[in-house]
Amino acid sequence: MKIGLLIYGTLDIVTGGFLYDRLLVDYLQSREDQVEVISLPWPSYRRGLLDNFSRSLRQRLEGLDCDLLLQDALIHPSFFRLNQWLRRRLECPIIALVYHLRGNEDHPPWRRRFYRWVEGRYLRTVDGYVCISRALKGDVEKLAGNSRPLMVAPGGGDRLPGEISPERIAARALAPGPLAIVFVANLIPRKELHTLLAALDRLPRAGWRLTVAGSLTMDTAYVEDIRNQLERTGLRSQVELAGTLDPEELAGLLERSHVLAVPSSYEAFGIVYLEGMGFGLPAIASTAGGAGEIINPGKDGFLVAPGDVATLAGHLERLLLDRGLLLQMSLAALVNFERHPTWEESLRSIRGFLHSFKVNHLIS
Repeated sequence: MKIGLLIYGTLDIVTGGFLYDRLLVDYLQSREDQVEVISLPWPSYRRGLLDNFSRSLRQRLEGLDCDLLLQDALIHPSFFRLNQWLRRRLECPIIALVYHLRGNEDHPPWRRRFYRWVEGRYLRTVDGYVCISRALKGDVEKLAGNSRPLMVAPGGGDRLPGEISPERIAARALAPGPLAIVFVANLIPRKELHTLLAALDRLPRAGWRLTVAGSLTMDTAYVEDIRNQLERTGLRSQVELAGTLDPEELAGLLERSHVLAVPSSYEAFGIVYLEGMGFGLPAIASTAGGAGEIINPGKDGFLVAPGDVATLAGHLERLLLDRGLLLQMSLAALVNFERHPTWEESLRSIRGFLHSFKVNHLIS
């Protein structure tokens, strides 16, 4: 099958959604599907809206030849109206890959309403959806109704090299020394590193250390705020800003750590929580979004309301003071990881979903 994939930017961008796109393309090609990736320059939101009236963009898309067109839903500003034209020209199904909705982010109410209006208009122009979580499925159905085919295909946690044994987890948890906390996310406000630092500022300094793995260039103003927060609170010596790590480096960091804490203001799913659990790390995440589909609170991690510094500090302090609890939750995290679908299982189900559209399109 000939498949097109429309994205902003390139597949090299280091986020969970682009990881999903990249692995899906690799999987489809390994099964002898032909995939053409159409990369558009990443515009401002306002500029993206103007793309709907762009003659040059229409000319670029005129020559598309595919049996099915995938669209990473991040491109919704540019296609909420343009898709109507595109559907007539291509005469093939359009499927949205929905990993995140901008209207779920923390914005002023008027702006959230506007984003949700645009996303709803966009979602009603496509023929079906692949969603990364049940929470996101519910959001899509609220915006676009439930009259179109939709599948939930959670990301896997098994892309990183290496594995860990229960014996290694026990030795790590019970060894003397500070609690090794890891934050794995690009440094942008939505990931709430500032909230994690505020929580850690309430704990004994000798009891913990934090390693931050993620891009330091996506939002340089926010990174500067973080550096100022570290200086102001005197936490600089406790925190390492490691930048972006390759898979081998990240796997090594997770193996050496005790707990993963990424208390985002919203997380549609959170592949990184599963990846941490694959190394026996209890995960601390937000109650907002789909992380609750991964984490069993109090058993293999904790869920915290966005911005709740006191509760976050309390959970971290429990793990710092009670290494027996840390061991129990670490072993439960590994068991939880092993119950979740692998990347191969999720990608295989997506391919079957996509091919069903081709069959139905030929029949109709």
